[in-house]
Amino acid sequence: MQRFLVVSDSHGNRDCLVELADRYRGEVDGMFHCGDSQLEPDDSLWSDFLVVTGNCDFDPRFKKEQLVKLGDETIFMTHGHLFNVNSSIANLLYRSQELNASMAFYGHTHALGAELINNVLVVNPGSICFPRGRYRIKTYAVVTVDEKSYQVEFYNQNHECQRELSCSFSKG
Repeated sequence: MQRFLVVSDSHGNRDCLVELADRYRGEVDGMFHCGDSQLEPDDSLWSDFLVVTGNCDFDPRFKKEQLVKLGDETIFMTHGHLFNVNSSIANLLYRSQELNASMAFYGHTHALGAELINNVLVVNPGSICFPRGRYRIKTYAVVTVDEKSYQVEFYNQNHECQRELSCSFSKG
């Protein structure tokens, strides 16, 4: 079993990321920040997180996308603005499939969501600072993976699981 913390769109709120890192360090197999941190790329915080650039991150040292293999999972991560996710996640899904990713993590829309499409788990953790969409809750996600399923749990900024928003998907 593997667990991943996914957060996005913190927009300069470093303290919330420090709190997440302190809370989940050693408890998860990977921590992912899907862009718009508005922090410097050499911030010491990034020793805990994999991070990508967002449309509000202007330093070219940030990567536009990352692909990482952790255990049996291949995870594609990007912010989403370069894939036009406000209109559709089709381009994000195509890129994930092109890279043979089993999961795709993204942000940009500030709206949480999780779907399993063509055997790719697609997760947007929402925004930890400025939520949008149907659920106006400041959120991050914890993804738990085993050989048979994906479990996606959304938590608010007080680290309370939002059970009504959580979901699970069967693999294969």
